Amino acid sequence: LPTTQQIMGSGPKIDITTIDIGQRGETLATEWLRQRGYYIVERNWRIGHYEIDIIAERFDTLHFIEVKTRRPGAWQSAYDSINEQKRRTLRRGAMAYRAIYRSPLQLQFDLVAVTLDTFGGYSIEYTENIL
Repeated sequence: LPTTQQIMGSGPKIDITTIDIGQRGETLATEWLRQRGYYIVERNWRIGHYEIDIIAERFDTLHFIEVKTRRPGAWQSAYDSINEQKRRTLRRGAMAYRAIYRSPLQLQFDLVAVTLDTFGGYSIEYTENIL
């Protein structure tokens, strides 16, 4: 079961699970990328044990994007949460995608870090080439 956190804003308290927080972050990241000219190819693409949060195209590059959503004061930064196991999983998932769809585009691995505040606002930090 996902953990439940309370977010308080100007309205009533709303219980939001970590899954809800993650989905909100992915939606915000997707819109942010679209506004910057990325074509969203896939969201939450899965094969076997591998999942890629967002696969997007821009120019001659296919971006495999990990989205990490945090609340202010999280004990671990989004970037630090990309450990060696996660890097391996991203690489293998991307190779599986490329083998299936035979994309001629260059591959790039990026991170979108979304920080949500308690009032419904957010900030986004985009890091390219995390692998």
